[in-house]
Amino acid sequence: MTRTRLGIGAALAAGTLAATGLALAPTAAAVTPQSATINATCSIGGTGAATLTATQTGTAATITLTSTEIKAPLSVGQDSIASTLTLVKAGGGNSVFTGQKNPAIPAGGGVTVGPLDGTVAAGDSLEAFGGDLKMVVFGITITCTAGGPQSPGPFVFE
Repeated sequence: MTRTRLGIGAALAAGTLAATGLALAPTAAAVTPQSATINATCSIGGTGAATLTATQTGTAATITLTSTEIKAPLSVGQDSIASTLTLVKAGGGNSVFTGQKNPAIPAGGGVTVGPLDGTVAAGDSLEAFGGDLKMVVFGITITCTAGGPQSPGPFVFE
C-alpha cells in the first residue's frame, strides 16, 4: 500500500512539474524583436524617440508607431490619419504597411499610428532606417525618417 501511495504521489508530482514547466515556458514569438526604438525627424511635429511595435500571424503583420516626443500640432480625431510606413528589406527592396488607425490625439499630444497592416515572408528582415513614415492629416503629408538604425535591431519575421 505504501508503494502505491508513493507511486501515485510521484506521478502527481511529476505531472505537476510538467504542467508548471509548460505554463512557465516562453511563448514563441513570430517576430523578433517585438519592439524597437528609432530617433525620428518629422517635417511637422518635431524630432524624437519613437517606438515601433510589431506583430505577426502567418504572412500578415502589423506595426504600430508611438512617440511622446513627436507632437501633433493640432487635435486629430480617431482614425483620421492615413499612414504609410515603408521599411527596408535586408536583401533589397521595401515592405509597406498601411492603415488609417490612430487614437484621438489632442493638440500637443504624442503621436500614435497603427496598427498598420502589411504582408511579410518567412525570413524577412525589416529596418526603419532608410525608409519613412508618411502621415496624411487634413490633406497635408507629414514625412518622418529615422536618423539611424533601429535598436535593438531589425524586425525578423518567421
